[in-house]
Amino acid sequence: MIFDYETLKLIWWAFVGVLIIGFALTDGFDFGVGMMLPFAGKNDTERRILINAIGPTWEGNQTWFITAGGATFAAWPLVYATAFSGFYIALMVLLFSLFFRPVGFDYRSKVADPRWRNAWDWGLFIGGFVPPLICGVAFGNLLLGVPFHYDDTMRVEYTGSFFALLNPFGLLAGLLSVAMLLMHGAAFAFVKTEAAVAERSRKTIIGAALVTVLLFIAGGFWVAQMPGYRIVSMPDANSAFTPLAKTVEVVAGAWFDNYAKWPVTKLFPALGVAGAVLAALLALVRSARLAFIASALSVTGIILTAGMSLFPFVMPSSLDAKSSLTLWDSVSSHKTLGLMFWMVLIFLPLIIVYTGWVYRVVKGKVTARDIHENEHTAY
Repeated sequence: MIFDYETLKLIWWAFVGVLIIGFALTDGFDFGVGMMLPFAGKNDTERRILINAIGPTWEGNQTWFITAGGATFAAWPLVYATAFSGFYIALMVLLFSLFFRPVGFDYRSKVADPRWRNAWDWGLFIGGFVPPLICGVAFGNLLLGVPFHYDDTMRVEYTGSFFALLNPFGLLAGLLSVAMLLMHGAAFAFVKTEAAVAERSRKTIIGAALVTVLLFIAGGFWVAQMPGYRIVSMPDANSAFTPLAKTVEVVAGAWFDNYAKWPVTKLFPALGVAGAVLAALLALVRSARLAFIASALSVTGIILTAGMSLFPFVMPSSLDAKSSLTLWDSVSSHKTLGLMFWMVLIFLPLIIVYTGWVYRVVKGKVTARDIHENEHTAY
């Protein structure tokens, strides 16, 4: 192997992070446009403009989510098993909300009846609102700790419930996720549309960006006061060991340890706040493309902040701290990580290049004229 086991563990933590950020930056604006649909589009033509802004690319964007799930299964099998068992109902709610998107995109325009189209518009709203909310609630509960533990035979037991996930901090994190992606979706719509739809998108950027900043700062103060997790001792990171082999302590403010250890990481929360503020300011002066770039930087900064706060934990346990899953003890074998590394190194650049080419092909604004001249091909 070209890399030792410890290095590959770190590389795969970074790979999964890249996939999550890629999902948020691409499918995230699809969610945002879906949330805007019943409100930013005042008539059928305007709503079709918004739908056609994301229609050609939403399926490709969603593959980032599927790939992130596959990477978690392959690289972090214990995390995959524990999360999909403990968060089963939440994940089913997320999955069923996602069903509204393909059906809504394909069937909305098949019938001209306003009641039919209005119903699918609200379906697309659900498909845009619920997934960011569920993902944000999940991230919030990771910081609080998830109620699971391993016994001596490494059998996992989860004692929580779906409604227990809907605690105050989890809901704050969920609303932050919604506001963040609404800002990003509005910025994308501002780039892709014109006239009244673009103006409503511009105003949405400003409002969503301000809510994002307020919730992100409030969450930061909350995290500073809550108990965090810290590894006291563990076997050699270059070896394979079970989660129960380490010692973990729970200390107030420990989630901020990494920012003191590596001061450069303070740029992540700064980017989250500054990007959102800049997106609002650029929307005020009607600079659409720069506002979209700023919103993308804000989304990236907020996700990196969450990841760096947890590092090296992936799924902390609120029942038994040493059962907490980290990037050191929840991973696949050295050989598996090594083989997958080369596959990612080959295919990820191809996917990025292909995605860039697709966006180049469909670049330009979607207008009312486009909708009326392509009645049978537009969504």
